[in-house]
Amino acid sequence: MATPTPLSRLFTVVLAGVLAGLVLAVVALPGNLLLGLAAQSALGNYASLPDALRTPATPQRSYLYANDGKTLITTFYDINRTDVALVEIAPVMRQAIVAIEDRRFYDHDGVDLRGMLRALVTNVTEGGTEQGGSTLTMQYVRNVLKTDPSRTAEERNAATEQTVVRKIQEIRYANALEQRLGKDEILNRYLNIAYFGSGAYGIAAASQRYFSKTPAELTLAESALLAGLVQSPEAYSPIDGDAEAALDRRGYVLDAMAQTGAVTGEQAAQAKAEELTLEPREQANGCAATAGGSDGWGFFCDYLRRWWLDQPEFGATVDEREQALRRGGYTVVTTLDPQVQATAQEQATEVYGYDNPRALPIAAVEPGTGRVLAMAVNRHYSLDANPDGQVNYPHTVNPLVSGGGGVAGYQAGSTFKLFTMLAALESGRPLATGFDAPSRLPTRYAADGDSSCDGRWCPANANPDWMDGYRMMWDGFGRSVNTYFVWLAEQVGPDKVVEMAQRLGITFRAPSDANFAADDAASWGAFTLGVSATTPLDLANAYATVAAEGTYCAPVPVVAVTAPDGERLPVGDPSCRQVLDADVARAATDAARCPVGQQSAFGQCNGGTATSVNQILDGRPVAGKTGSSDQAATESFVGFTPQVAVAGIAANPDDPTDSVGAAVQARVIDAVARIIDTAVDGQPEQAFAAPSRELVGTPRRPVERDPFEDRRPAGEDLLSDLRRWFQDRG
Repeated sequence: MATPTPLSRLFTVVLAGVLAGLVLAVVALPGNLLLGLAAQSALGNYASLPDALRTPATPQRSYLYANDGKTLITTFYDINRTDVALVEIAPVMRQAIVAIEDRRFYDHDGVDLRGMLRALVTNVTEGGTEQGGSTLTMQYVRNVLKTDPSRTAEERNAATEQTVVRKIQEIRYANALEQRLGKDEILNRYLNIAYFGSGAYGIAAASQRYFSKTPAELTLAESALLAGLVQSPEAYSPIDGDAEAALDRRGYVLDAMAQTGAVTGEQAAQAKAEELTLEPREQANGCAATAGGSDGWGFFCDYLRRWWLDQPEFGATVDEREQALRRGGYTVVTTLDPQVQATAQEQATEVYGYDNPRALPIAAVEPGTGRVLAMAVNRHYSLDANPDGQVNYPHTVNPLVSGGGGVAGYQAGSTFKLFTMLAALESGRPLATGFDAPSRLPTRYAADGDSSCDGRWCPANANPDWMDGYRMMWDGFGRSVNTYFVWLAEQVGPDKVVEMAQRLGITFRAPSDANFAADDAASWGAFTLGVSATTPLDLANAYATVAAEGTYCAPVPVVAVTAPDGERLPVGDPSCRQVLDADVARAATDAARCPVGQQSAFGQCNGGTATSVNQILDGRPVAGKTGSSDQAATESFVGFTPQVAVAGIAANPDDPTDSVGAAVQARVIDAVARIIDTAVDGQPEQAFAAPSRELVGTPRRPVERDPFEDRRPAGEDLLSDLRRWFQDRG
């Protein structure tokens, strides 16, 4: 026991005198008269109580779950506690806390004057002893006031000061509560806020912390041990304190329960004889402590947290929103799909190991909702230190997948040709728009160096033998012909291409890119070749917009957010709008069948850069595009079906001059395709709708067939031929 200080002993003497007078009044006055006086004057009333006592707003941890609503990702808390109903707490736990803390709980009106006087007299007359005279209701008042987030730090500290004024206020508040609330409600509130040591506030947190079980599952011996912790949580804690002292205290609680008749003497003796068996569990807190240490979950969690801090529904300021997440007791069902995430993480780490300076960040998005299904990269989301010279690996908390926080992204190469094709289609140019693509194309944009022809930018095709010649959008996209798309961008206007990319959600995080887009977009001819930095999340969502036939949905990491009272907050619902004509999106999708080894609805594909995708998806309708930046500094692939869009970009986040090399592209393609395969597993196969004849146009030359590159699903040749036959005849 703590030794009383001279100040606290003086306080107890004074308060003892005050309360002794009250006790004499109890003896001298008739019971009904005393109660009337107390209710009307001395002890206050319910309406005068602070809001925190009338409407509890005690801090609680928030839970993050995967999209199944069951798989725990992590929790957020400043104070580790979660409210539970009284019926969810084992009866022996309720009996134990009453027996040891306030055995006359069901007999008094919030203030036990007899018990308080006995405790105070003992404290004064027996040096070295300090008994508590507070009822459970008074303890509840104190706990609420010292943790009330609406109060200042000074006000919270005042809730535990050893002063007569504070004690009398506590008495008044306790009596006022008892006038309105039932005993079970007060007991429930107390059990949900009491501190049990080892960072556990409330019986739900304590049950998990010490025994890894719910409060309803507590045994008699376990309940007695937890009840015994409340008086001196740190001293008695069997985890952080003295296990022997905890057992002695448990025995004391069991004896008290026997004295009150809550249990028999035999039951108490049996519980005393039980060995102390703990199963301590640390409650995950924050993104760096995602449940089970699942790599990749931390990056998704971080993305959710950043999203949360932008939502005004959780507070007027960033600080208020942070406090809401850590103290608000929310249940958050996220969009994370554990199976898709597991495959994405597996694929990312198969391409590059955790200790490789190169990275493969990957994102998966659901078209038509914007729900982010997975975010993976070959890094540990961790604050742990890295070896010398390894700035960002194997540990980092930088948002390598989503961007932000200083991460601008990576060049995604020819994946940006999609935006040129969309801008051209929107301007009325059909898929059959033809151009005799040369090996190099002099443009009107000024340039110098190796890419210059007489002072003009002069881009080249990477593989002239395979790319040069008469091309339309189908084979220009399928074979990724640079000079075709640079020419097409000139016809439409690079500013229209830039605007299209922005419309589909591409964000320019690098200052140089943002300046080009704002001030010089009309001269940004190289934009179509993917020289702007982007992220896998932006890229996947842009392609998801095409998969959803022109419906853009802002990326979102939550399905539902529920407050502790069960109210669902108006956040997390898909925020979508039509940004493209559906026919334009269908036409672009038709051309995007070519790169992945499938056939357009009109039989115009004649080769692709990612034909293995068709084999991995076993002929399931799929589309996509590869991308290589200059000198193979990065290698990318985006694939999509009507149900999912996945993007991966191989790069060195710390050193843009470190070229990943062209050889890794096949592995990136394979990784993305296998993630798509997992995402659509068990879902019905959905076909892409064909575009209108107006956006198809009339090919000006027969399609060149390449049986080794054109691996269409069986039976599609006949269907395509029939479509063309009917189209040619109106």
